[in-house]
Amino acid sequence: MRTRRGFCYPKVSESMTLFLDKARVVNKKRRDGSNEFFDCRKRSRVLPDVAGGLDAGGGEGESDFFGALPDDLVGCILSKLSSSASCPADFISVLITCKRLNGLGLHSMVLSKASPKALALKAKNWTESAHRFLKLCADAGNFEACYTLGMIRFYCLQNRGSGSSLMAKAAINSHAQALYSLAVIQFNGSGGSKNDKDLRAGVALCARAAFLGHIDALRELGHCLQDGYGVRQNIAVGHRFLVQANARELASVVYSNPAALTNAAHSWLRWNPLRHHRRISGSDCSLLSDFGCNVPAPEAHPASRFLAEWFADRGGLPGPGLRMCSHAGCGRPETRGHEFRRCSVCGTAIYCSRACQAVDWKLHHRVECAPMERWLDVDGELEEVGES
Repeated sequence: MRTRRGFCYPKVSESMTLFLDKARVVNKKRRDGSNEFFDCRKRSRVLPDVAGGLDAGGGEGESDFFGALPDDLVGCILSKLSSSASCPADFISVLITCKRLNGLGLHSMVLSKASPKALALKAKNWTESAHRFLKLCADAGNFEACYTLGMIRFYCLQNRGSGSSLMAKAAINSHAQALYSLAVIQFNGSGGSKNDKDLRAGVALCARAAFLGHIDALRELGHCLQDGYGVRQNIAVGHRFLVQANARELASVVYSNPAALTNAAHSWLRWNPLRHHRRISGSDCSLLSDFGCNVPAPEAHPASRFLAEWFADRGGLPGPGLRMCSHAGCGRPETRGHEFRRCSVCGTAIYCSRACQAVDWKLHHRVECAPMERWLDVDGELEEVGES
């Protein structure tokens, strides 16, 4: 990275003198009758150099405090800002401040440290510029950007090859969410046919993501072991993995909100002997109903929220004959007809994975699920409703 010359800040008196001299020149031009209506574009070039303190290159010593800061120091500050930004606007607003900040803010060192919240784009704000920004972050080595852009390309833009490659790049570097998403793709054969399913590869990816602490991957792995789905059946080990998933879920909630343990107003962490008879409503979601604990629903990943908003703006249907995963926090659509598995009881809810089914059951579906009418009277004859 290039470093500006100069190792000390200019004196305050020199900086103020320079500012006042430039202000006098601008005011003199404004009072000149012949230049009363001079070009506003020229004015906009002069005023930022006066107020913002940018180096105009007019002569020796024409710089203020910001101009004297070396690029290395400004880059470190921008890296800290991008890693702690709570929304994309916190970082983008700095890039549009001046040409120097824009150039340094787009450096690979800064983009590689951008936080997930700084990359949490909304579907309604998706533009080609946003696409290029995510691509720059991905090329800089930001694995969160690789995963987010990969999900958008794979499911929204239907660029399966490029999207899966970006997710694979993040997965190779131990990105747990990318590992789990690739496992779901392998389980369903997304982007291909039923023959493209690879259950063993899906189990291996789930195991790696679970090792890295991904709760849904651990829950999916537990169900695979219990059912013998893609792996040798082991009910005891599968049950243990499901218990561990619930324990990690509880630990994550307690870690994110430790004050709730001592605040009596928060009643989600308690023993509830009548848990199986409680009707769930609002945000009081019984994700840990097996242990009698009621915790809030986990926050959806920004990529999942983007997918949900993207298809909601398009009528909630990803395409003719295609449906969305019934778990609201997932956002994955079908890539072909009858790709996802249906609820075996009602037959109306569909899920991309057993983990989504288990979570949605404890959130909403168990109070909505009812046995479907499997026989319909058509022209006086009984006809069975087929399932895929």
